[in-house]
Amino acid sequence: MMKIVLPDEVELIIEDLEKNGHEAYAVGGCVRDSILGFTPKDWDITTSARPDEIKKIFPRTIDTGIEHGTVTVLIGKNGFEVTTYRVDGKYKDGRHPESVEFTPSLLEDLKRRDFTINAMAYNEKNGLIDEFGGRLDLKNGIIRSVGDPRKRFSEDGLRMMRAIRFSARLGFKIDSETYDAIKELHTLIRKISFERIRDEFMKTITSPNPGKIRDFYLTGLTKEFFPEWDRMEETDQNTIHHLYTVGEHTIKVMEGVSPDARLRLAAALHDIGKPDARTTKNGKDHFMGHGAIGEKIAVKVMKRFKFDNSTIKYVALMVRYHDIRPADSLPEVRRVIHETGKEIYPELFELKRADIMAQSSYMRKEKLNLISNFEKNYNIIINRNEATSVKELAVSGRDLMDCGVKSGPFLGQVLDYLLDLVMDDPGINNKEKLLTEAKKYIEKH
Repeated sequence: MMKIVLPDEVELIIEDLEKNGHEAYAVGGCVRDSILGFTPKDWDITTSARPDEIKKIFPRTIDTGIEHGTVTVLIGKNGFEVTTYRVDGKYKDGRHPESVEFTPSLLEDLKRRDFTINAMAYNEKNGLIDEFGGRLDLKNGIIRSVGDPRKRFSEDGLRMMRAIRFSARLGFKIDSETYDAIKELHTLIRKISFERIRDEFMKTITSPNPGKIRDFYLTGLTKEFFPEWDRMEETDQNTIHHLYTVGEHTIKVMEGVSPDARLRLAAALHDIGKPDARTTKNGKDHFMGHGAIGEKIAVKVMKRFKFDNSTIKYVALMVRYHDIRPADSLPEVRRVIHETGKEIYPELFELKRADIMAQSSYMRKEKLNLISNFEKNYNIIINRNEATSVKELAVSGRDLMDCGVKSGPFLGQVLDYLLDLVMDDPGINNKEKLLTEAKKYIEKH
């Protein structure tokens, strides 16, 4: 019999429910991950006990989703969701059941779940309950719907994205019938909120297999929530510097950066401006200004997905400046840092290297050397704490006002002039020298 080591708190909850005449099992993702050898993040428990009965057995509970049969049982500092076996009513909105009906049958409860690998239950007494072949699908690396996939996806359209997300996370293939159902029903994603779509999208692109984003495209899903991706997939790059379409190049860039959420998102959007920027001359494509164009499109996409302002700002900067190429000099790099701000470093270097590695081999060594020199100069500037912004000058607007400069545009003009001097020669960034230079400037103007 299959053996899964349950946490002591989970065993305690199951034992207490059984002592009181009820069935209880660990269920869903925690069982799946345990079989795969992963450490589950959460442990969910399903039981024949009704919510009021659960609350009578355990002294500390929270009514997490009691209308759907879920009660959180508190053991020490930890909470565990305990849900009554249930059968879902009709899903008229394609997202939520209009009602739930409690059932004494574990099998009926498992039937309503999305995929076979998530429809297994376990307890010490009865071992693994696997009525739909979930363990075999785990062994064979298959994502398969429980029962008719069309029914499962019609109940909740987000399950289509979840199938691809699990495929990406686990490196599994999607069963052909399940995949065909996604292609057939992809328009159901229109009923799903962008917050939920965003979460599944981000889990997919931060997985070990971010290239599975292509399945969103091949099934028609991106056409509904991210049509900009379709344009990237369908935009060729006829240039000596590239081998792939914009979409395929982008996937390789995503695969080339660490799975940090903001960095993967920046990689996904870095060339989003290329379809609009593309021009062709003598059979060769050019993408001048695609960073600035892409910044605007990326902001539009991120706002659609309801990303927070901090993420939008960071990723927009990465998109705008991912192709920036400063000259190999400290003054030039100081000016670039002034233009970009410091927030996007050192991740910008990682994105730029991944971008080059996803291009053709033409001049690859030279391009990588340029990035290395950029990074070397950046580190020199940071380690020396050299000024790259007005606020880092040794004088302030108040100091200049004390010298007789009135508040207003001219004050800013003087500060910008001083910063320009300092970026050429950081050694003059002390108060006495800068005030001397300021007075010279004021006398001339």
